[in-house]
Amino acid sequence: MIELVLVGIGTGNPDHLTRQAIKALNAADLVMIPRKGQNKADLAELRRAICAEVITNPATRLVEFDLPVRDLATPDYRARVDDWHDAIAAVWKETILAELGSKGSAALLVWGDASLYDSTLRIADRVARVLPLTVRVIPGITSLQALTAAHAMPLNEIGAPFIVTTGRRLREEGWPKGVDTLAVMLDGECSFQSIATEGVTIWWGAYVGMAEEITLSGPLDKTSQRIIETRAEARDRHGWIMDIYILRRA
Repeated sequence: MIELVLVGIGTGNPDHLTRQAIKALNAADLVMIPRKGQNKADLAELRRAICAEVITNPATRLVEFDLPVRDLATPDYRARVDDWHDAIAAVWKETILAELGSKGSAALLVWGDASLYDSTLRIADRVARVLPLTVRVIPGITSLQALTAAHAMPLNEIGAPFIVTTGRRLREEGWPKGVDTLAVMLDGECSFQSIATEGVTIWWGAYVGMAEEITLSGPLDKTSQRIIETRAEARDRHGWIMDIYILRRA
């Protein structure tokens, strides 16, 4: 059998790795490093830096592969995501077979944790349909945890629920009923611009937990433009950005 170990690495800070994660990486025969193109070369370099810092087993090998690009021309969002996941699964399968054959242990470093708005487990399931594969998950610090820590704030109010959602759903569906606190992920369009700002506070962060961390907070009507400008400048400077925010109504 082949074991695929999905290792949560937090937000790219080696200090976010648990002892369990470090042991799993050192026990793996192979660590797979995805390359996402020149504009996101820093992401592969962060994974290499983490491995260089925590892997001490000389038998653990690193291998890099090119991550397929998502087809943004397909109008059906779910269809283009499914096609993209199929393509990634095919590359994983080819890499595992080429490097391990029919047995061994391969590890993948997963940003944050594989449980929250991450498709790694769904892609692993696709690979398991065509290879004799077992999947093991090592939990990591999520960007949501890193954001609340950066702002030194609790996510929920006493006895109150909250919703974790995406920027796309916030734009298309508005503020969900029945909750006053939203955690918004996967938002490349600053979707907080689409909601009424009165009485809303925002806590925003980019590269949270990393050396490049940026945090801003305040009333949404007075803070949104500053976040938009800061986000654009940071993305131009680094070539990529990972950000997340919390909205709360009074």
